[in-house]
Parts: sequence; C-alpha cells; structure tokens
Amino acid sequence: MGKERCKEGDLDSFHGNFLYEQAVPKDHFLLKLNQVIDWRRFTKKLLKYYKGKGETGQAPYHPTLILKMLLLSYLFNISERQTEELVNDSLSAKCFVGLAANKRAPDHSTLSVFKERLTEKEGTKAYEKLFDGIVEIAQEKGLKLGKVQIIDSVHMVADVNLGKDKARQKQGESPRDKDATWGVKGEKVVWSNGKPHKEIDYFYGYKDQVSLNAEAEIITSVKPGYGDEYDGHWLPYLVERDLKKGIEVGTVAADRGYDDGENHYYLEQKGIKSAVRLHDYRTKKKDKNKEGWQALQGSKEYQEGLRERYKIERKFGEMKKWHDFGRCRYLGMVKHAIQCYLTCMVVNLKRIVKLLTGIGFKEEAKSYLRY
Repeated sequence: MGKERCKEGDLDSFHGNFLYEQAVPKDHFLLKLNQVIDWRRFTKKLLKYYKGKGETGQAPYHPTLILKMLLLSYLFNISERQTEELVNDSLSAKCFVGLAANKRAPDHSTLSVFKERLTEKEGTKAYEKLFDGIVEIAQEKGLKLGKVQIIDSVHMVADVNLGKDKARQKQGESPRDKDATWGVKGEKVVWSNGKPHKEIDYFYGYKDQVSLNAEAEIITSVKPGYGDEYDGHWLPYLVERDLKKGIEVGTVAADRGYDDGENHYYLEQKGIKSAVRLHDYRTKKKDKNKEGWQALQGSKEYQEGLRERYKIERKFGEMKKWHDFGRCRYLGMVKHAIQCYLTCMVVNLKRIVKLLTGIGFKEEAKSYLRY
C-alpha cells in the first residue's frame, strides 16, 4: 500500500499558520471547529473514491479540503461559486480549509466533480457515512446523549415553478424534477364567507425523516425521502440506526403521524417507552381497549417525551431560516439527499462546537467574512 499524495496547502509557511496566528481571532468559530474535529480521519475514507486512491496519477486536492468547502457552502448558505470566492477572500475560511493565504482555492467546479465522484462509487451512502462520522465524533468527545429520541419529518419544496412546469407537461415534456412528489404538510386555517375552516396544506418536493437526541440536540440519524411517503413506516428504521450507533434509546417521542399500531408494538418489543402522540380515536373510544392507551397517555415517560418535542421543531426552524432547508438547491432525489446530509452535518457541527467550547456560530453576523 503506497502513501497517498495530495496537493500541499503550505500551512507551515509564513503565509500559513504564522500569519493565521496573528490575524484570525482565537475564538473564531471556524478555528474552534478545526480544533474540535480531527478531519484527518476522513482522508482515507474519501480517497477511496478517487481513481488511484491518491497514490498514483496526478496529485488531487486534499479530499478533506473539498469536504470543508462544501460544508462552508451550507454553513453560510451560499452557492459553490460564492464559496470559492469566500475561501479566496477570507483568511479564516482559508485557514479552516487548510490553505496558506497565498494559495488559490479550488475552482467551484471541483466541488461538483467531488460530489459526482462520491455518488458514482457509492450513491448517497457515501454522504450518509460522512454524516455518521460526525455523530461518532460527538460520541467520542464524550458529549452526553440522553435517552429520549425525538422523531419527526421535515419537508422541502422542489426547485420548480409549478405553473411553468404544468405548461411544460401539457406540451408533452417531462417534469422538471422527475423525483419530486406531492405530499401533505398538515392542515391550515383559511377564511371563506367570513368564517374559518380547515384545508389540507400540500407541498411538492421531498420529505426527510430525522431522529434528534433531546438532551444533546444533535441529529443522530436521518433518512432522505419522497414527499408522498408515510411517516409511520420510518420510525423503526430510525430507531435501528440509532441503536447501531450505540445510542441508548429509552423513550421515543413523535407526533401523531407515527401513531401506528406496528410502531407501538415495535417499541414494546424493544423495551423502549413510547411518547408517540396518540390520536383521539384511541383514547376516547367507548370500549375497554381504550384503557391501555389511556394508561400510556398518563405515563411519566409519555408526558416527558412530548414536552421535548419542541426541540426538533426548533432544529428544523434553524435549518430552514439559516441554511435554506425549505427549498431544494438542485433537482432530483440524489442531489436532494446530498443537501439533506450536508445540512444535517452543518447543524451538528455547530452544536458540537457550542457544547465543547462554548463558542456559538452567529448566523446573522457577517463578521466572519472580514478576516
């Protein structure tokens, strides 16, 4: 086995760490992120997707450098072209990715080639492994993960003008996004004839399943999905993913979309307490079968689990407000899944740095771009 060769970032030069130590604030979020995460552990995992695995042929850019640039794109909610400009213009960003100040950042097209390289070899599984790697680091760092997991789905609107797309299809053309489907967000109140009434609120796009640890507020498992999928089918999948990561799941909290008899049976068989919000037809029916559901509803674990549910809504709010997770960047399920995994990685990294160093990422502040 040869030794991998990558283009050098020249961090040991005058324009590297010496300059950065003088110019970049010691409490800068990106500096703390580099201190907390050992990015070298991703090198071999990523090089296997390269032809020659970085051992033969032309030396590639260091794969973790490209990964960091992609993460910057989602951290700052900017395009890949803007990310190239950011790394070239910002000392803190250049320090973070591992380039000396006098080195140029890789062209934005290199980021696209990198993403394609991963999906060609292993599909979206490659990104799932990267996401899992961040969760593993959080566990290794000793972050306390509580026993309550919150499961919920979050929808994302496809990058499609529905009016134009409908006209296009009438002319015999295929849909702009062939993988996007119609799904239900929930109910909304509308006014008609001076009176309010409820209507089903639909969306066109994708829907992802997420498991969040309530105590650490870290996303531990995620499953990108289609807009029309039934939420209830994914609860066992997410719990199994969490258990395989060594997470001690004591209680699972979820909304009524997961109130499925098979889910309750699954949790019971696993010895996991249910805090899945029950439909009224279970607790208010007239026969004696309601007594078991009423006992569950009155249990300590059920009540405590539901009180934690706001945390996943807050996490989704963060993802949508600061990282534009409400709308797809690209077309197709594969590219949507990449956006999903990278966004979840970014919010987890922010949380890990905050818990370990006390330094938070101020999304609204532009001061990061000054240095």
